[in-house]
Amino acid sequence: MIEHVSIPTEAGTFDAIASGPEDGRPVLLLHGFPEAAIEWEHQVAVLGMNGFRAVAPDQRGYSPGVRPEQSSEYTVTHLVGDVIAMADALGWSTFDLVGHDWGGAVAWWTAIEHPDRVRTLSVFSTPHPGALKTALQTDEEQRMRSQYMLDWRERSTEKRMLDNNAHALKQMFEYRIRPSHVDEYIQRLSEPGALTAALNWYRAGKPHGAADKVSVKTMYVWSTEDVAFGSVAAFETEKWCTGPYRFEMVEDVSHWIPEEIPEAVSSLLLEHLG
Repeated sequence: MIEHVSIPTEAGTFDAIASGPEDGRPVLLLHGFPEAAIEWEHQVAVLGMNGFRAVAPDQRGYSPGVRPEQSSEYTVTHLVGDVIAMADALGWSTFDLVGHDWGGAVAWWTAIEHPDRVRTLSVFSTPHPGALKTALQTDEEQRMRSQYMLDWRERSTEKRMLDNNAHALKQMFEYRIRPSHVDEYIQRLSEPGALTAALNWYRAGKPHGAADKVSVKTMYVWSTEDVAFGSVAAFETEKWCTGPYRFEMVEDVSHWIPEEIPEAVSSLLLEHLG
């Protein structure tokens, strides 16, 4: 069901998993931190079985073939550029875009900057960047939730996360997802330079300019037990979407929505794309 493919771009070669017919409607799925493409294993397989061509890449820093050393090479501009470069390499003029966590942020910015390329947008956990900015300005709880984004810029973060058999990284998943996936994430991020590359997403600095509203058909899914993003940013997101908009709130689910409730996520995606 799942293929392992390579996507060559000018920045380097991205590793990816894929499923479905080559001529199927294209769907690109972007993972978050500290995960990898296999976060979307269930969804890629289900989409492929339903005739879509689903591809989930290990993104910049996670693919060994695209792992620059400088944090300045992990800006949102670079990350959005990677999405478009991968789509070009796959021969996709338009595509459905799905993202979670950091992958969700990249998905929002891609839809903002390239609405002509994105057919539909589906984002899990991460609110629209404009909504998050509003929440950070008005909601003390969201400021507390987001403090980690600043803390992880410290150069001691890698050691702290990997000490004691990567105990801190393992704790991050709240025992909500498959242990085999956690083990694979830890193994990948324990490779020389891999965790630094992943953390460079946080160290690269804020995007240049303010985020515009999104005009493409959008589904945003937020979970009530998300430790990173609160309800203020979640409910504010609708104000930043001018096209058809669907908001789904899932109860008693953590930040790790695609892996904690994979069947439900696959069903939501099929509904939205259908």
